[in-house]
Amino acid sequence: MAIEIKVPTVGESINEVTLTKWIKNDGDWVERDEVIAELESEKATFEINAEQAGILHTKAQVDDTLEIGQVVAEIDDTAKKPAGATASAESAPAPVPVPELKVEAKKEEAPAPKPEEKKPAPAAVEAPKATPLAAAIIADKKVDVSKAVGTGSHGKLTRDDVLNILNNPGRLPDKEMFSRNEETKKMTPLRRTISRRLVEAKNGTAMLTTFNEVDMSPIMQIRSKYKDAFKKTHDVGLGFMSFFAKACCFALQEWPAVNARLDGDSLVYHDYVDISIAVSAPKGLVVPVIRNAESLSMAELEKAVIDLATKARENKLTIEEMTGGTFTITNGGVFGSLMSTPILNIPQSAILGMHNIVQRPVVIDGKIEIRPMMYIALSYDHRVIDGRESVSFLVRVKQLLENPEQLLFGKDPVTTLLGL
Repeated sequence: MAIEIKVPTVGESINEVTLTKWIKNDGDWVERDEVIAELESEKATFEINAEQAGILHTKAQVDDTLEIGQVVAEIDDTAKKPAGATASAESAPAPVPVPELKVEAKKEEAPAPKPEEKKPAPAAVEAPKATPLAAAIIADKKVDVSKAVGTGSHGKLTRDDVLNILNNPGRLPDKEMFSRNEETKKMTPLRRTISRRLVEAKNGTAMLTTFNEVDMSPIMQIRSKYKDAFKKTHDVGLGFMSFFAKACCFALQEWPAVNARLDGDSLVYHDYVDISIAVSAPKGLVVPVIRNAESLSMAELEKAVIDLATKARENKLTIEEMTGGTFTITNGGVFGSLMSTPILNIPQSAILGMHNIVQRPVVIDGKIEIRPMMYIALSYDHRVIDGRESVSFLVRVKQLLENPEQLLFGKDPVTTLLGL
């Protein structure tokens, strides 16, 4: 008897999904509850599992658009397990990948090796070998050949290889010359949703942006002084995002219109702050939500950011973790952005943009000093938020970041803030 595996219901507003990957192939033996495929909706990526052990028969291809309830595969549970079939995932758990985060995050620490064990040193990346003439040209012209591919014997760089690099600066060595190739790829549901929502935000709101700049010296000094103690106490690194999230929580409660949203002819105000954190995931920009951020400590904020960013990198975010949010923070500075106008994350009414920290001359007490400065930008819906409120909110965020002791009162402000 064949058991049908159907596309499950993943949300009230979601009617179709895209098959992005087969974990198991047609004809493979699968164990019960073993992951067999990945599906992607317009909001998130999720997995489907085998309902019984047996032989898998696929009924859909990668990139197929499937409706909710459609049969994606069948499992023949009457078949006998073939000799040499792989064991279930439970007996051999897959290693957990360590994502490369774009936010300051806790690094995975490998367990200390036993005294008798010695880990080999990682192999250094060596430049490709070159013929004597090629090596002389490289040394004379100081040619960067770290990514070059040699055409000589045993992969050595020849004279012609080096001259080709010199004659075509800025071109990757293995890039085809005068290429006119094109590639067409179907947009994923997530990318289509991002595209639609960006157009809606641009055309459906009265969006404006106000700017300011922040002297990051106080926060950088706190991080430099307390980062080791903070990590030892809370087992998490001390980044910039927790300071910005904490400052926004205070400012949003002082200027509630920035934390509100438009619902028809009504304005909905929130007495809580659910902060959406923009994360660049492999399949597109996602904005998972930190619930009740106003009630979290600095360490709890850092852990929440790391947890959500890790899930985003691994495409493990649930729909619930991406739904809601009253205010968004996006950090283009991790990519080197000096200034930008972030676009609204509708139906929210405002978004704060962080940017790159750059040493710049500023006037302090009538004297020119070099300080680490960051431009910050607040894009807002003018239908909900007036200019006075938007500017005052951003000024308040600036004040809190430049005077972190204002984030908490009582005892030693800085040590109390960090929970030390």
